[in-house]
Amino acid sequence: MFKKLTQRFSRDIGIDLGTANTLVYIPEKGIVIDEPSVVAIHNKTGQILAVGNEAKYMLGKTPPHITVTRPLSHGIISDYEVTEKMLKYFIDKVHEDSRSFMTRPRVVVCVPLEVTEVEVKAVEDAAVAAGAKEVHVVQEPMAAAIGVRMPIQDPIGNMIIDIGGGNTDVAVISLSGIVTWKSTETAGDEMNKNIVQYAREVFNLLIGETYAEQMKIKIGSAILSPERMEFPMRGRDVVSGLPREIMVTNEHIHEALERSVNTIISLIKATLEQTPPELTADIHERGVLLTGGGAMLRGFDTIIARAIEIPVRVSSDPLTDVVRGTGILLEERELLKEIELPSARAV
Repeated sequence: MFKKLTQRFSRDIGIDLGTANTLVYIPEKGIVIDEPSVVAIHNKTGQILAVGNEAKYMLGKTPPHITVTRPLSHGIISDYEVTEKMLKYFIDKVHEDSRSFMTRPRVVVCVPLEVTEVEVKAVEDAAVAAGAKEVHVVQEPMAAAIGVRMPIQDPIGNMIIDIGGGNTDVAVISLSGIVTWKSTETAGDEMNKNIVQYAREVFNLLIGETYAEQMKIKIGSAILSPERMEFPMRGRDVVSGLPREIMVTNEHIHEALERSVNTIISLIKATLEQTPPELTADIHERGVLLTGGGAMLRGFDTIIARAIEIPVRVSSDPLTDVVRGTGILLEERELLKEIELPSARAV
């Protein structure tokens, strides 16, 4: 009776705890939060000044007494205390319109493929400390595959490539499990760093990663387009130390991103080489699915398809596939039980 009463006042929550962005899903409303995984902290008091979009606007613009930090690195918690506070902020935000006196939710949260037991425990502990009643941890490619309604429970080879902010995960899924997989830290954030490095080496210009990301989104491409696009590159001249602006083209950004694109393609090929022939035949017939924010880079699907000679398509909503998968798992408890990682808190 008491348990049923508390469930009425509590909301189950699905969380895509990403390096770049955190998304939160609740079954009644869908995606209710989609904000950067960034936190601004007052160094003297330890107080959280801003979380999400508001904190991201502060990056690179703060005085010494304020630190703006990303508490996740390559999909893994790098600052436990800040992650806990960020999760608490988002969980409280979900429940702020509730008049509940008890709002400890059941939480499904995602982690990358290459994760240790200690790192899983850190995610579970942070979620519980932030207010979760129970925590279920699932791997991001599995959640993404469920989010796009892949038939993962069937004896069929399904290949999914999840290009996030901190990690690229390549997985072949069959019978509710990952058969072969590869992971690399070359992903969206690394591409931003490639542009920063290129700007310094080629144009003697110091630019920030946030601005580099804007250029990647506006004119970046994995394959060189015949259509010429331009974007202003603004930063500090390395020689004079003064602000400077130059116009760069999509050809420049393509050149900057080429190394990261090739690394991801090599990873996909290596995964296919390890995949059993029966599943490879299925993948060749069914094609490959690209998901995650990095999948939105222009021409990424085309250049991968050329390299592996298999049809490749981009998900209809690559930024939200993972969190929508957690929402499905909240309602399909048997499937959740089948694919969730063993709890590290009980060990």
